[in-house]
Formats: sequence, structure tokens, C-alpha cells
Amino acid sequence: MPQPLNLNRIHRWGLQSPPASHRLLPCLIQPSMADPSEAKGEGSLRKAFGGVLGVFILLLIGTLAFSIRLFSVIKYESVIHEFDPYFNYRVTQFLTKNGIYDFWNWFDDRTWYYLENMSTYCKNSDLDIVFELMLLVILDRYPLGRVIGGTVYPGLTLTAGSIWWLLNNLNIPLSVETVCVFTAPIFSANAAWATYLLTKAPSHQFEVKGTGAGLTAAALLAMVPSYISRSVAGSYDNEAVAIFALIFTFYLYIKTLNTGSLFYATLNALSYFYMVCSWGGYTFIINLIPMHVLLCIVTGRYSSRLYIAYAPLVVLGTLLASLVPVVGFNAVMTSEHFASFLVKCQEVFIILHVVAFVYYIKGILSPKMFKVAMTLVVTIGIAVCSAVLAILIALVASSPTKGWSGRSLSLLDPTYASKYIPIIASVSEHQPPTWPSYFMDINVLAFLVPAGIVACFLPLSDASSFVILYIATSVYFSGVMVRLMLVLAPAACIMSGIALSEAFDAFTRSIKFQLPKLFEASPSDAGDTNRGTQDEPTKVDNNTPTEKTEATVKERPSEKHRKKEKKKLEKGKEIKEKGKENADKVSNKPLNAKKLLVLPLEASAVAILLLIILGAFYVVHCVWAAAEAYSAPSIVLTSHSHDGLHVFDDFREAYAWLKHNTDVDDKVASWWDYGYQTTAMANRTVIVDNNTWNNTHIATVGTAMSSPEKPAWDIFNSLDVKYVLVVFGGLVGYSSDDINKFLWMVRIGGGVFPHIREPDYLRDGQYRIDAHATPTMLNCLMYKLSYYRFVETDGKGFDRVRGTEIGKKHFRLTHFEEVFTTHHWMVRIYKLKSPKNRIRGKSKKKTNPKTTSKINSNKNVKKNPWQ
Repeated sequence: MPQPLNLNRIHRWGLQSPPASHRLLPCLIQPSMADPSEAKGEGSLRKAFGGVLGVFILLLIGTLAFSIRLFSVIKYESVIHEFDPYFNYRVTQFLTKNGIYDFWNWFDDRTWYYLENMSTYCKNSDLDIVFELMLLVILDRYPLGRVIGGTVYPGLTLTAGSIWWLLNNLNIPLSVETVCVFTAPIFSANAAWATYLLTKAPSHQFEVKGTGAGLTAAALLAMVPSYISRSVAGSYDNEAVAIFALIFTFYLYIKTLNTGSLFYATLNALSYFYMVCSWGGYTFIINLIPMHVLLCIVTGRYSSRLYIAYAPLVVLGTLLASLVPVVGFNAVMTSEHFASFLVKCQEVFIILHVVAFVYYIKGILSPKMFKVAMTLVVTIGIAVCSAVLAILIALVASSPTKGWSGRSLSLLDPTYASKYIPIIASVSEHQPPTWPSYFMDINVLAFLVPAGIVACFLPLSDASSFVILYIATSVYFSGVMVRLMLVLAPAACIMSGIALSEAFDAFTRSIKFQLPKLFEASPSDAGDTNRGTQDEPTKVDNNTPTEKTEATVKERPSEKHRKKEKKKLEKGKEIKEKGKENADKVSNKPLNAKKLLVLPLEASAVAILLLIILGAFYVVHCVWAAAEAYSAPSIVLTSHSHDGLHVFDDFREAYAWLKHNTDVDDKVASWWDYGYQTTAMANRTVIVDNNTWNNTHIATVGTAMSSPEKPAWDIFNSLDVKYVLVVFGGLVGYSSDDINKFLWMVRIGGGVFPHIREPDYLRDGQYRIDAHATPTMLNCLMYKLSYYRFVETDGKGFDRVRGTEIGKKHFRLTHFEEVFTTHHWMVRIYKLKSPKNRIRGKSKKKTNPKTTSKINSNKNVKKNPWQ
């Protein structure tokens, strides 16, 4: 009696039955040949086990993302890193002590101190000279200050403050500093999980790629050095929470695009709102999504889901973004938002509604009426778009910078900042990256990204097209500004996760299909030959008439036999086609939808081994980067030598001296890099800080540093400065000192005060501090404050950073006096000397009549109160 037809066997093996040795391994090769109910139970059990295993792996990835960022705490201590995080820490302290209401209304008078001659406001008044002088004394010095609530992105501060408040209400007494230190590692785990969601996607029909790709991408992001550099413990900056918000917003957009759910569209707008609160890079989101919507419309992929994914984000996202004080009406007034909301977003918004309306009327009108309506819609649409475009051109043309900020123009034109705004170009993170930077920050992912892009085209969906657009734009922006390598990192991890998942899938599938050959016996074995002959009738019973035995091959078939064979062949073809159709219905994923590539067994094994080695190399590099390259806080430096490890704690030493040895109201002048740290750690008022909102004020400090000693004293004295702080690395080899930054001070100062010229500080176009340096360079204040008494250290005055002896070794300071130099000479603090006492009484010397007459003639002349 013939055996019943097994559809799965036909689908996998064709019309031929597998060899007997294959049937000996049913659990490995033919798991679906069991009873359907048992197979269903095994499938559900396997699915449940896979879900539990996936959750466990995600927990491990989150633990990895958190723990790999703790090297700085283990090697040093729980300390805030860099410069900007100190301002964020100070603001968080104020929030936790005074509450959110005082936070929004806080005016910080410890920053941007300024002196102005208020007599300009009184020159047209009838006040007598005495009252005018009193007004000058009282009102001539006041802080420009900073309104904190209206000038910061509050997302990071509110997040850390909420965590601190929650922990304290749970009776977990942690300090504000501890919460700030560990905020970035916590959100790095959240970012890894968001990457998993974005890569996996929930819908099988529109998914980017599967669970394996999501887990791989999450693991890669947890360790990628580019993200570690901004999320180590102590890196309390906006990017600590913003990268999670960026990825999660993209995920919710894809989720809404897949499901067409208004619920997820609302969540997407809220996630975008959190991104706006956290980082100025939110403009990347609101420009990228309209580009993707326009791409979908142009390529004919419009759907109601696309409308739901985009329209609520534009309306709700704009309204919510305008609620953030630092953004406000900029959400609809600046060109960064014009490009998104009005040029792209509003025009795409209009185009989207036009397309939706066209699809709607096409379904309710006849073809003839549809053509008439189409003409009307196109005419009105062109008129509206032209009007909007004309308004935009008028608004943008009215702005000197066409409505763009300096950083945005630098992204569009990489040479703009160096030409017109040198203060932007002076920041190291605004410089374009070098090729080694890519290998350092994303390592082997740079080679896997192209493979991931190719995999996203097979097949191309709305979700995969968005990821392709994301990687393309982020690659461009990262090539313009090294800071935006941080935006590239998630996209590179997603693409690399997809590439690795597809590669492992192909190689393991090839091994799985060819592994049974290892158990197949040799054809020369007699026993195997007998078993093979005994299996021949079974092959006939299993409806495999196409296979010819050796006897039929040797014999010459007759006419009648050929007709029978022909009928059997036709019957076999029908059975094969029916078997394929039934197998397609039974199987969950139709395997005939795409041709599966099967590689040789040896090649697949070698390829998997190479991928494992590549992954191991990536892990080693990431751990090294986390432990050595990015774990050292800039405020505490270390160096290794033959006699062991050396720690340089000069910055905190200098700030502690300022805090304990100066008056609370004393003003400290330094380059703007150290403003946040001075205010937070020394609690002293600074002239400029890292906010860099007033280019003229920074240029004034740069001019003072570039001027000779007497003019520099006049400038600082007019700003009511008591102390000047400079950073010097010539003794220990610290290359990020003020001498290396000095040319930027000259350029920024010369941009406002034309008498400061960069060529005056260069010798034959070269920046030198040795004996061949220009007199202007050797006599400027920065040179003198850095190298004062430096020759006493080794008798030669050899600068280890510049690798040469200084040109001017022995000199005295006439208007400044040294009050403190740290142990390794890295920070030097000087005090402005008081002006010489003047004779104010009558002179006892006799005067001749000519002199007396001249004095009497000048009695009615109004004296300058500043002299």
C-alpha cells in the first residue's frame, strides 16, 4: 500500500525521497514530518523558548552597555568629565535644591561679566557732575549673565533630576553628582534596546530585518567606540540621553509607518519632543523624516500609513517643540526648521495632502470626472506651493545668513566657519574627521556597512529605505564634522547587524543542508548497497517515477513502455505542482519566494570562522577604547613612563586655590574653554565661558591675550578682572594648552578688532615660539604668562610640546604678578597689579606766573572721570 504524501518532504526534496541515512536523523533534517499537532506544539514551544532567550540576551546586552562604560570610575573616581558637563552638573544641582520653577527663572550672574561706561546713557541729562560720577561708580559694572531656563536644553537636567528625586523617595540616598555620573551609562543600555527595536521592527510584512539582526545591532551599539566617547560614566552631556531619543524616535516612526496607528504616531511626537528638549541635533530628525516621506511619494509608495506616520508628527511635533524655551518660535522661523517644516515639511505636508486627496477622489469619481478634478487639484496645488515658496524666499532673504545658524551653514558649506566665524572652527569637535577616525570610532563596521545596504534592498520596503536614507545622510554629515560621528554610529551598527545576520544565516543554512552528507555511507559498502536496493520499491510507492533504475537504463524501452513512462512523467509533474502549492499553504514562510543560496560546506565553515575572528577583533578594540582612549577625564590626566603611572591633577588644584584664596566677587579671565569648570568648581565669576553666545566679548578676551602687557592690562582692568588663568603644557607635554590655541585667539580677536593681524604672529607663515619668533609674538601677554620663569625649570626653557627652546627666556612682568602655579605647571594664575597712586593734593612747589596762568585757564575744562 503506498505511503501517504508528505508535502514538506516533497517541498524540500522534490520528487525524490531522501536517502535512508537521512531518514535516520528525522529531528535534524525533517522536523516537520511528525504529527501536525505535535509539530505545532513543538513550534510554539520553540517560539516561547526563543522569546525568553531573546529577552535574556537583551538583558546581557544592556549589562554590557552599562558596565563597559565604568572604566573611568574604576580607574579614577566618580568625577564629571570634560567642560560642558560641569555646567550641566551645576544646573542640575540648582534644580534639585530650588525646584523647577526657580530653574526656569534662574538668572546666572556668575558668567559673562561685563563693564560698560554708563555715562553714555547720561550725556543728554541735566544731572550735575557729582551725581554723574556717582552713577558711574554704582552702575558701570554689571554682569551680562545668562537666563538659564531660556538658553539650555532641559532634557538632560530634568531626566537626571527626576532620577535623583525618584531614588530619594525610594530611600536610596545618592548624591546629585553620582546620579549625573551614571546617567549616560544607563541610557546607553536604553539606546541599545531601542536599536534592537528599530532593526527588528514588529511587522513581518514591513520589517527592516529579523530578530537576529536586531540583537546583533544592539550588541554592536553597546560597544561602538564612537558612542562610548560620549556616554562613559561622568560624561554628563546632552548626547548622553539624546542618542537614545534619536533612535527611539526613528523606531516609533517606523512602527507607525508599519501599523498606521495613531497611538504610535502620538508616541512618536512625544518622543520627538523629548529629543527637542535634549539636544540641538533634533533638526536632523525633522529634516530626515520629510526626506523619506518625499522619497516614498516619488517612488509610488504612498499609503494611508505614510500619512498617519507623518502628519501628526508635523503638527504635534511643531507645537511641542515651540514649548521648549530655547527653541520657541525658532521652530517655525529659522532656516533649519524652514528646511524641515516649510521647505520640506510644509511642502511635503502639502504634497502629502494633495496625493491623499487624489487617491480619495479617484475612488469616488468616474475616470472622466477624475481627469477634470485632477487638473483642478494640480492647478491649485501649484499656486499654493508657489505662494509658500515666495514667502519663504522673502523671509530667508531678509536674514544676513539666510536664516541659518553658523553650525548649520558649516554643515552645508564646510569652509564657511573658517572664513566667517572662526570661533566655530576653533572647536576641535567641529573639525572634519580624518580617515583613521573612522577606524577608531566604528572600526570594522565601516567595512560591513556596504553589505548591510545591499541587504536592505533585498527586499526594499518603506522601513529599509528609511534606514538606507539614514546611513547616507549620516555618512555625509560625519565627514563634515567629527562630532557627528555620534549620529553615524547607530546607523553603522544597524547596517552591520543586518549584514552579519544575513551572512550567518546564509552560511549556517548551507551547513545545515549539507551536514547530512557527513553521515551518508560510502556507495562501495555492500550492506549499504543492499539497503539501497531494498529502498527502491519505496521510492516507487512514494510517487517518484522519474527516477530510473539501472535495469531500465540498460534496456531499450518498447513503444508501450514509453507511453506508460510518458504518462507517469505527466502525473509526476502534476503531483509535484500540487505538492508545491500545498506546501506553500502549510509552511509559514514560503521558501519559493526567494532562491536560497547554498554554499560549499568548507567555504561556509571558513567564512563563519572569519566572521567570529572579526567580531573578536571588534570586541577587543572596543574594550581598549573604553578602557584607555575614552575613560580618562580631561580634568585629571595620566601618563605612563618607565617609573610607573603619573597622575596630573593640576586643574582641580588650581580651582581649589581660587575657591579658597580669592574673594567671592573676584572676576577671573581665561579662554572660554575653562569658563564652565571655573564657575562650577571655583565658584567664581568668569568673563566668558563655553556658551560662546557673544562673539564680541570672546574677541575682547582674545585681543587682550594677543596684546602687549600694558594694553592687555587696560582691557582686563576695564572688565574688572582680578585674576588671569592660563593653561600651559610645555613642562609635562600637555598639547591642549593655550599656546597651541593661541592662533585661534588671534583670529577671533582680529575678526572684531582689525589691529590684531595673524601674520604679525607668524614667521614666514610658520607659528614659532623659539628665537625666530616675531617680536609681536614674543611680547604678547599669552607668551609672557605662559613662559614666565619657565627657564628656571631646566635652565634652558625647553618646551616639550613644541619641541624647541623658547625665544625669550628672561623677562619681568610689569602689570601682572604670579600668585599661583600648580605642581606640574599646567595651570598658572596671575593677579592684575593695582595702578600706581596718584598725587591728588596741591603741589608745594612754587610755580612761575606762566604756569599759573595756564592752570587757571584749564579750570573750566571738564575732567575725564576715568583718568
